[in-house]
Amino acid sequence: MYGWIWRHLPGNVWVKAVISLVLVLAAVYVLFQYVFPWAEPLLPFGDVTVDEGRAAVR
Repeated sequence: MYGWIWRHLPGNVWVKAVISLVLVLAAVYVLFQYVFPWAEPLLPFGDVTVDEGRAAVR
């Protein structure tokens, strides 16, 4: 897949590298701004159970 993207980008190696970096940064931005906030309520990470009946062992 990455080879296909690399072959279809315009320009020489340096231009392709810059365009690839911009594409990666855009993907990370979209994930953090839209996908992860949408998916966060669906994930069970906030369902933490703490056993208050037992004393802490030190």
